[in-house]
Amino acid sequence: MNFHFEKKTIHLQDGRRAYFSSDYHLGVPSPLQSREREKRIVSWLESIQHDAQVIFLVGDIFDFWFEYKKAVPKGFVRLLGKLAELSDKGIELIIFTGNHDMWMSGYLTEEVGAAIYRNPVSFTFNTKGASKTMLVGHGDGLGPGDSTYKFLKKVFENRFFQMIFRIVHPDVGMWIAMEWSKRSRIANVNKGEERFMGADHEWLFQYCREVEQTQHHDFYIFGHRHLVLDMQVNARSRYINLGEWVSQQHFATFDGSNLTLKKFDPALL
Repeated sequence: MNFHFEKKTIHLQDGRRAYFSSDYHLGVPSPLQSREREKRIVSWLESIQHDAQVIFLVGDIFDFWFEYKKAVPKGFVRLLGKLAELSDKGIELIIFTGNHDMWMSGYLTEEVGAAIYRNPVSFTFNTKGASKTMLVGHGDGLGPGDSTYKFLKKVFENRFFQMIFRIVHPDVGMWIAMEWSKRSRIANVNKGEERFMGADHEWLFQYCREVEQTQHHDFYIFGHRHLVLDMQVNARSRYINLGEWVSQQHFATFDGSNLTLKKFDPALL
């Protein structure tokens, strides 16, 4: 199978790092719980800003996001303000859309200076005398299986469907979308989505193996699964899943040579 990825190069400066996190699902299960989670995320961003050169937010940052021409979902001002501050300080922001917030358009680019990607991207990190490659993406719809979701994703990404949805008043459209989101999330939990399925049944891990047969990457970094995973694709390649921030608060850090998974603990600040 041939895989075609957009390719980007990042020259990581001496003493600077790349950071990765995913699946904040801001907006659920309640405004209070979401706000407390948002505060933890902002605290984490503040804790890494001293050496961060680039920050990757790898999808499902919001449990629902849709951009009308003159309206976006209300809330999330703490996170958006912090991202704008980091961008103004020269820290590069890279956001991947997920299955819950695929309807991003130009708002986050215009307001906080983030680059938005909808499909996995192959990044080459260059440092002093070294080079590492990473394939980064949210992970939804990749690998074998899950044919129902793959069909629904094509529908949701269709411009005609988005145009029809945009005609609906935002109050009605956002209510419908949030109800759909809750049902979808509950269904995924009931199907055992958050349980490790074994190497032969982890679709994203199988996807990494397929890609690695034709295109080598030192690291494959995804979210979506809501599990923290660190698995050897082969002797020279690792698959990293970042987990989620509803209960886990994990992230990854890369210094140009080593990629490490960590858990954020506000008590240590």
